[in-house]
Amino acid sequence: MIPVIRKQNMPSGTIFSLLLALTIHQTLTADVPPTVVAPETSSPPASPATPGPPERGSYNVTNATDAVCLLARMGLQLNISFISNSHGKTVQEVLNLHPNLVKFSGSCDPDSATLILTEDNITLTFSFSLNSTLNKYHLSGLELSAALPDMAKRLVFRNTTLNYMVGTLGHSYMCQKEKTLSVTQDFSLNTFQLQVQPFGVNGDFGAAEECDLDEDDMLIPIIVGAALAVLVLIVILAYLIGRKRSHAGYQTI
Repeated sequence: MIPVIRKQNMPSGTIFSLLLALTIHQTLTADVPPTVVAPETSSPPASPATPGPPERGSYNVTNATDAVCLLARMGLQLNISFISNSHGKTVQEVLNLHPNLVKFSGSCDPDSATLILTEDNITLTFSFSLNSTLNKYHLSGLELSAALPDMAKRLVFRNTTLNYMVGTLGHSYMCQKEKTLSVTQDFSLNTFQLQVQPFGVNGDFGAAEECDLDEDDMLIPIIVGAALAVLVLIVILAYLIGRKRSHAGYQTI
């Protein structure tokens, strides 16, 4: 007699559980793309913070008889661009000269004078020229020699064809406002509260001849004051004219 195998029906809940388990297993065992780690990149070095206004220093030069022949009071700030020795890119350094650390020297001749300021590895040289025919002097040259830590070697920036700080013999040149003197493509000098007299010194600074920036500051209040005076005059005239007309209207015929 042939045995009869009866097929048992599996409960629907069991089938659903098996399908769910199979789906979860396939999901967990599926290939997961590898995590890509971005390579580390070296960011460029941060630019150094720009210092505030420099401290004002007083400097002088004496001649062979120990008489003062050049006087200068000023705050100085250097702007230097150079290729960094550490990462090969152009960087800009802004440096203040510190009067308490500066050593100064120089020389005086009848038609030329120099002022040399040295602080650590920085030497700044001012050259002045005098036109004896016109009795006018000016800053004709600036030279900066610097060996900063990130420089591959000592650099020299020089310009001998300048025409800054123009003054009259026996007078001082003054510029209280910040002023930028462009020297070369990679070097400029900011001056603050500057007063200088390279010729005709008689003990102390002579009468000051002010720069255009200072004159502009003085011109603005003068213009405002003049405008207010004109306005007051117009108001007074209008009042007088109006009063005269009102009196004329009350005259008896």
